[in-house]
Amino acid sequence: MSIADADAADGVARWHAFVESRDLAMLAQALDDEVVFESPVVHTPQRGRALATLYLAGAAATLGNETFRYLGEWRAERSAILEFACDLDGVQVNGVDMIWWNEAGRITRFKVMVRPLKGMEAVRAAMAAALERAKASGLA
Repeated sequence: MSIADADAADGVARWHAFVESRDLAMLAQALDDEVVFESPVVHTPQRGRALATLYLAGAAATLGNETFRYLGEWRAERSAILEFACDLDGVQVNGVDMIWWNEAGRITRFKVMVRPLKGMEAVRAAMAAALERAKASGLA
């Protein structure tokens, strides 16, 4: 699915298109310039498209293995909650992506919550490694 195929005014459709394609350009198109990303392990919100792209691409690479799946989706007018589950190195991870978007369909806020604690610890370690790889390759 491409952004053109997705409903352009639907931030979740844009997110699903990115998850399916893993196309970083598509992710950047889906995010508002002033997007705020709230990580389950980083205390301060990450502001702006560049940082949000870095974190969301890292999360997709880290969690988006063959076991990743969305379990449910709950929507309001311009927001949604998507529950997900996956196995990360033998640890069961369960969480939610909370997504808000503007009238243009660009994601303005993205918050991730993860459980249980063992899952959170596995995500933290894997994301730290993914961010280090991004820095080493000059992406961060």
